[in-house]
Amino acid sequence: EYFAQAVLHRYETFKLKDGRVLKLPPDRGEGQNWRTAPGNFYSVPVKVTVGQRGEIKVNLTRANPPIEPPKNTKYVKHVRIQSKLLSEFWGRPMYLGTHVLLPEGFDAHPEARYPLCVFHGHFPADFDGFRTEPPDPKMDTTDYIERFKIYGYKKRVQQEAYDFYKTWTGPNFPRMLIIEIQHANPYYDDSYAVNSANLGSYGDAITYELIPYIEQQFRGIGQGWARFLYGGSTGGWEALAAQVFYPGQYGGCFAACPDPIDFRAYTTVNLYKDRNAYYTEGAFKRVPKPGHRDYLGHVSTTVEAMNHLELVLGTHSRSGGQWDIWEAVYSPVGPDGYPKRIFDKTTGDIDSTVANYWRNNYDLTHIMQRDWVKIGPKLEGKINIYCGDMDNFYLNNAVYLAEDFLKTKTKNMQAGGEVTYGDRAEHCWNGDPTQPNYISRLRYNTMYVPKILKLIEKNAPKGADVKSWRY
Repeated sequence: EYFAQAVLHRYETFKLKDGRVLKLPPDRGEGQNWRTAPGNFYSVPVKVTVGQRGEIKVNLTRANPPIEPPKNTKYVKHVRIQSKLLSEFWGRPMYLGTHVLLPEGFDAHPEARYPLCVFHGHFPADFDGFRTEPPDPKMDTTDYIERFKIYGYKKRVQQEAYDFYKTWTGPNFPRMLIIEIQHANPYYDDSYAVNSANLGSYGDAITYELIPYIEQQFRGIGQGWARFLYGGSTGGWEALAAQVFYPGQYGGCFAACPDPIDFRAYTTVNLYKDRNAYYTEGAFKRVPKPGHRDYLGHVSTTVEAMNHLELVLGTHSRSGGQWDIWEAVYSPVGPDGYPKRIFDKTTGDIDSTVANYWRNNYDLTHIMQRDWVKIGPKLEGKINIYCGDMDNFYLNNAVYLAEDFLKTKTKNMQAGGEVTYGDRAEHCWNGDPTQPNYISRLRYNTMYVPKILKLIEKNAPKGADVKSWRY
């Protein structure tokens, strides 16, 4: 017996500037999530038995409600702008949203101009991990998180958020601006913060439209040496990518557990040598490529199974899933107007021409190696990467390859940037070996802001404002 439920994910017609006419689901404030997208219809679940005869009727009698936008508070402000670049590309108004965390004393020090931290990651409904009230002491702590094998994790999350508030407003913490960006699009909950043939110029829109606007509105210093990037997973890739593609616009990046930064290790796939993304093939047999593991190496799913699930949820890279957004961001436009497949979603056979396009445009290790003469001087000492050596999605494999290259260009990584690994640490490890993963993954801000202060003290140009915000 199973329970069955129908959900209708509503697409709209997009008429792009280049003439393409596509059917896609617009973001409606939920962060491109078909489960909660306002206006999506769904049915009441019904019990079914495999093999039963007759029709199974489900009626789409319910609809998801609108998303209530977050409210401004003393410390957190919400900004939304229409992007000229993105609106032109998509042929309709397109917006970028931002949650801005203001430093303690912002109103009391109108003369201060602040460095900016860009905390990249998945779609944030509000500024994540900041709470001005302690958790309710009566809060239920019976919730169990299988991933971490602990009870009461929800209360721990609230406590960490409250602890960050106390640290942020305390007397010795650096006074900076931190922003989290909303850049959901018709393919995913964020854009990967780069320019893309299928998504438009999100990299330019964020760097040249949104960030200067935020700095103007909230008294940012507004110069590259005073802008910094950090994040984990998708946000880790975005932090490194923005630093590489806009090396003079940012003063350093801290990339934790980044999505594959070298496509020779596209999780467990080598896009340049493997013929198939789903199997390792030999002379007499083929072995499924693992897709997810725990810290002991126990495999729970395969690359094939993960991709077949996405294919069920949406064709033409429209599932809203992880593999599809990589494809939507990195691929050229296909003959049907949608992203060209990097590999056949059914069989796993890799398209080498698409892989070559990915290599030249989004393989961050390859791009650094190819363009080091030009961008290397602007990246020296700015790249910091952290990853668990048992990352659930094998993301450490790509970090090893990037580290090998960086070592050839930097005499002493510790004197410039750093690449470090967490022993037996799983996904979202942030570089702190003193805390368990379920705690360190909640401390990106407190982990990286002090490191950013040290970079400013070391690299700020002569005559730069390094005092007005040090109160």
